[in-house]
Amino acid sequence: MKDYTATELANNTGDVLMAAASETVEITRHGKPRFVILSHEKYERLMSRGDTRRAVRIEDMSDEEAAELITALEDSIKND
Repeated sequence: MKDYTATELANNTGDVLMAAASETVEITRHGKPRFVILSHEKYERLMSRGDTRRAVRIEDMSDEEAAELITALEDSIKND
């Protein structure tokens, strides 16, 4: 993920948007993350997954759940 400050966004909007076309961009303000800009395709992909999130402690995961998590993380890395 590429980082830009809010000032850089204001002064270099074209460059920031060009970066966001190929990777997710984080906008910081006063050194803290405030916004994320991503392509419409990535947004649609995130939204189409539905909200299947849940919190699980690693030690409470079954071997099958751990394998699914590893596969999902590896797929995510390949797609970014």
